[in-house]
Amino acid sequence: MRSRAAYKLIEIDDKAHFLRKGARVIDLGAAPGGWSQIAAERVDAPRHGKVIAIDILQMDPVPGVNFVKLDFHSAPGALKGMMGGPADVVLSDMAANATGHARTDHLKIMALVEAAADFARGVLAPGGTFLAKVLQGGTEAALLASLKRDYKSVKHVKPPASRVDSAELYLLATGFRGAPDSKT
Repeated sequence: MRSRAAYKLIEIDDKAHFLRKGARVIDLGAAPGGWSQIAAERVDAPRHGKVIAIDILQMDPVPGVNFVKLDFHSAPGALKGMMGGPADVVLSDMAANATGHARTDHLKIMALVEAAADFARGVLAPGGTFLAKVLQGGTEAALLASLKRDYKSVKHVKPPASRVDSAELYLLATGFRGAPDSKT
C-alpha cells in the first residue's frame, strides 16, 4: 500500500460498497496514490472501470490509474470528458497544510471539502457517491444541508484504521440525485 490512508478507504468501502467493478472514479488530491490504488483494484481499472487521479503535487504512476497534475477547481468539464461521461464516485482525502491553529485549520479543510462537493455535483452521475475527509468540530450546517438535498444518504464515518485520537472523519454521501439543472 502506498499510504496508511488506503486502509481507511478499504474499511469504508467494505461497509458501503461504492467502489464497484466498472465504476468511473475521480480521486481529488490523490498524491501519494493510496486511494487511487485501492479504487483501481476494486473497479478493475483499466479493463472495466476507470480511475482518474488529480493533484497539484506530482504522483508516481499507479497501475490502472490516469494521473493528471492540475488544480481540480480548473477543469471539471475536461475531467468529465476524460472519464467518457459522468463519474460514479468522487473521492477526496485532501487536507490543507496545517497552521497549528485549530480553528484556522478547520476552516481551511472545510473550504476544500466544500470545493470538492461543488466539483462532485458537476461530474457525478445520478446515484453517485461522494466521500471526503473532514475534521471533527462538525461539518458546517450549510454544507450538510446542501449535501442532504443532493444525496439520498449523508453520514459521517470513522474507519477503524483512523487513529482513535485523530480528529479526522469522513463524510459519505451516497445516492446523488443529479445536478440541479438536469432535473425535470
